[in-house]
Amino acid sequence: MTDVSLLNDDLWPALRRRTQARIGLGRAGSALPTRHRLELQAAHAAARDAVHSPFAPDRIAAALPGMPTVRVRSAAPDRLTYLQRPDLGRRLDAVDRAHLPAGEWDVVFVVADGLSSRAVHEHAAAMVRATTERLPGWNVAPVVLAEQARVALGDDVAAAMGAETVVVLVGERPGMSAADSLGAYLTYRPVPGVTTDADRNCLSNIRPPLGLDYEVAAGKLAGLMGRARALGATGVGLKDETGPGSAVGSLP
Repeated sequence: MTDVSLLNDDLWPALRRRTQARIGLGRAGSALPTRHRLELQAAHAAARDAVHSPFAPDRIAAALPGMPTVRVRSAAPDRLTYLQRPDLGRRLDAVDRAHLPAGEWDVVFVVADGLSSRAVHEHAAAMVRATTERLPGWNVAPVVLAEQARVALGDDVAAAMGAETVVVLVGERPGMSAADSLGAYLTYRPVPGVTTDADRNCLSNIRPPLGLDYEVAAGKLAGLMGRARALGATGVGLKDETGPGSAVGSLP
């Protein structure tokens, strides 16, 4: 293993261009140089803003022309309760559940604010469009826009609407290098209160150009959806068989 102290200072800029990790920042006495300290504080502020910024379902609906949408809330009445009571974010508001359209849907897409409304504002609509384009013949339910929602809320939505499969597009927990990361969680025939994370498949870090590209992510997601149908399950028994960075075309 190479001793980091032996690396030439000229190598650090080249290494930093290959990662978003904070490496080789140097020192100012016993502290970080002022520039890097300010960058760290700005990243921390961006992460906090991502968690607390209000969800704007109108913005997402406007980015899905021609696709019907339904708006729901979780049982968490406000953001503070949502952060303190994860269990409430996993359950639908009782009144909103009654207004969901029931049908024989093959899939329902749930756009959930999660822990980064910024992520869903910037990436969710594009992911819905790119994925549905790869699902010819599928009966796609109206897109559900869910406020104060966690991943398992999708189980409640699918059960209420009669959807066989649910895809939850959710703002992931922001970090110090990414405040706009979108996750896609796929679950086949979920049962509220019974289905666990082991029964789901997840695509993470959807956020071009620094993360997973929409076309690649949608190809992987559509491929998993088709194989989930054939297998009759999602989760630990269902693997992504596409190669790294590859996308698949429309499903038969």
